[in-house]
Amino acid sequence: MTSASMPARASVAPVLVFGWGNRSRGDDALAPLFVERLCAAVAVDPRVEFLEDYQLQIEHVLDLAGRQQVLFVDASLTCVAPFEVRPLSPAKDVSFTTHALSPHALLQVFCEVQGVAPPPCTLLAIRGERFELGEPPGPTALENLDAALRWAKSWLAAPDVRTAS
Repeated sequence: MTSASMPARASVAPVLVFGWGNRSRGDDALAPLFVERLCAAVAVDPRVEFLEDYQLQIEHVLDLAGRQQVLFVDASLTCVAPFEVRPLSPAKDVSFTTHALSPHALLQVFCEVQGVAPPPCTLLAIRGERFELGEPPGPTALENLDAALRWAKSWLAAPDVRTAS
């Protein structure tokens, strides 16, 4: 099917909150838990859509189209506790040709596929410590998750996010 014959995409919420990780691998569950809990807290907000997956993949370029802002959320062993927030920009990296992409590489693919710059994107990295298969998230990681959720609620209430339409 060519792009000219593809059905038009329904309108999308201007803000996307996208977390990835594996709920079966200890603190790697932080981002999926973040998405679940933030969605429950603001579920009636039509400006925000939530997405969860195991990893970033090229197909997620389509989820970024039509957005005004994107918040990427992931667990991290290297960020400062309880979490770090930083802007993202497109860049090729070693993940560009692998099965799972980094957020930077996904934004680069977006530029190449869409022919335009991606929407403003932010990475929220939540500090985790244990990523063992079959382990639940640890107590410190869950405290970090709570702090990240408090930040995200403030972020969603900020004027530049609140006025996205």
